[in-house]
Amino acid sequence: MSNQVLALKYRPSRFEDLIGQDSISETLSLALDKNRLSHAYLFSGLRGSGKTSTARIMAKALVCQNAPTSKPCEICDGCKSANEGRHLDIIEMDAASNRGIEDIKILIEHTKYRPTSSKYKVFIIDEVHMLTPQAFNALLKTLEEPPSFVKFILATTDPLKLPATILSRTQHFRFKKIPEKDVFHHLVHILNLENITYENEALNILIRSGQGSLRDTLTLLDQAIIYSKNSVTTVAVTDMMGLIDPAFMDEMFDTILKHGDTHDILNELESYEAGQVIDEISIYLKHKMLARDPRFDIYLFDRYFRILSDAKQLLGQNSDGGFVLILTLMKLNEATKLKTIDKIIEEIQNIQPIETIKYPQTIQLVPFKDKDVSRELQTEIELQEKEQKSPSHSNQVSYEEEQRIKNYQKVTDMIYDRSYELGECFKNSFLLHSYDGQNLTIDSCASDECRIILRKNFAYIRGFIEDVFGLDTQIHFNKIEKLKKDLPQKSITFEDVRTQEIKINDHRLIKKDVNNSTYEENLEIGSMIEDIEMNGCVASMGTINTPLLSQQEINIEDILNSPFVNKAIELFQPESQIRVSSKL
Repeated sequence: MSNQVLALKYRPSRFEDLIGQDSISETLSLALDKNRLSHAYLFSGLRGSGKTSTARIMAKALVCQNAPTSKPCEICDGCKSANEGRHLDIIEMDAASNRGIEDIKILIEHTKYRPTSSKYKVFIIDEVHMLTPQAFNALLKTLEEPPSFVKFILATTDPLKLPATILSRTQHFRFKKIPEKDVFHHLVHILNLENITYENEALNILIRSGQGSLRDTLTLLDQAIIYSKNSVTTVAVTDMMGLIDPAFMDEMFDTILKHGDTHDILNELESYEAGQVIDEISIYLKHKMLARDPRFDIYLFDRYFRILSDAKQLLGQNSDGGFVLILTLMKLNEATKLKTIDKIIEEIQNIQPIETIKYPQTIQLVPFKDKDVSRELQTEIELQEKEQKSPSHSNQVSYEEEQRIKNYQKVTDMIYDRSYELGECFKNSFLLHSYDGQNLTIDSCASDECRIILRKNFAYIRGFIEDVFGLDTQIHFNKIEKLKKDLPQKSITFEDVRTQEIKINDHRLIKKDVNNSTYEENLEIGSMIEDIEMNGCVASMGTINTPLLSQQEINIEDILNSPFVNKAIELFQPESQIRVSSKL
């Protein structure tokens, strides 16, 4: 085994040896074979992607005795001296250390002399973006129209720093990031030549750390060979680079997916930096996504990457690394408990319907201490049960009557949407009487302001009725004094019975003792309580002979013409006005 580092020992010497730059090597080979050469080339790309190696291969192809050719002979003096880096017609300059205008003047002076032993004189300027603006300006004329035997090859990792005048005078070749599979095959080839054992996962870790740079990857491989004593293993590589072992990552996510305890995992991760752990988890999940691991689905990947993104944002705000790491693991654990929408829908569809439990309609009343009150309430409940069982009860209506009531309610809602005031007048003044499919009969008790409002807006009312009941509907009105609206029957519960008992007792204290009253008086008391519970609606005002003040509709004109208001006006309006004369 030679003491030369792998990056130099296995440096490409032919276009066929370039790794991951097939398009560039093929283009340059065709240009050499067909003698369609440019006077200046610009190679740009990531570090360790093969820019300088390609420039030297190109220079060797131009100084070979068979030049120009894409396959140098490797046996002539020109090829041998080029491989050894001592050819007089290949001038390589580092622009990082020779970046001034004086250095460019010396280079321009060399272009005036013809090559010593070959057809071309090649100038390789590495890291050309480090030249000063004055040096670039001095190079422009020579770079645009050099002698026919002069070729320029410029190499840089940052082409954006070059002036546009330089870019326009060169053929630009962009070196891409070397794919991981090509780097892997190259490493395997080198290790087989060196007779060194290895593990595939260890090489993958080195390739990921190299980030597409072949030179960086080979440097790490050199270090791993030394650390692992000529046996590149995963444990040795992770220990050397301070990374998390992939086996530990598998164990960690097995614990997370099974909702296990992550306390031991947190203790293990305390020896790593939080940012490094987040990056390692991201890389692990990316490879599991590409491998289509059945333990994860696309929704889980999406949640995990959102959590990791939030963690990176917190670290960017100088948050405590340990806290961010604990929070991230807890969120990763909770993310596995969330259900997708499809899963929830599937669970809902699989729910078995529960049979409805039918309770008996009769209610067993608990006897009260007051026998007369209990007897009265029992009588009212029996009467209500008889009404519910009778065929003439309002709940036992035909389908046509239900549709008629629904359509009339729909008309009322449409009028409310048009105007709340108009809807109130319509509801309090009109009541559906009958409908036979063409003739709609309405009971009307409209008066005063409601009559005026309904008359002005009758066109809207007719339009709403025709929209709901049909265009051929004929509207008829019956004049009545008051509307009679049946209140809906309420189901009797124990709380209702108890409430009625309290109200009857309160009324008994105000009026007279129930024990001395007759059965008819008790029924009258119950009916009065029901009237009070109607909260002063229009129907209740039609049944009560003397409505309360809170149940009466108060007009603003009656308030203004009341004696109290007139007296207040007289007090605040003096008979004579006081005038203040100015002394000026």
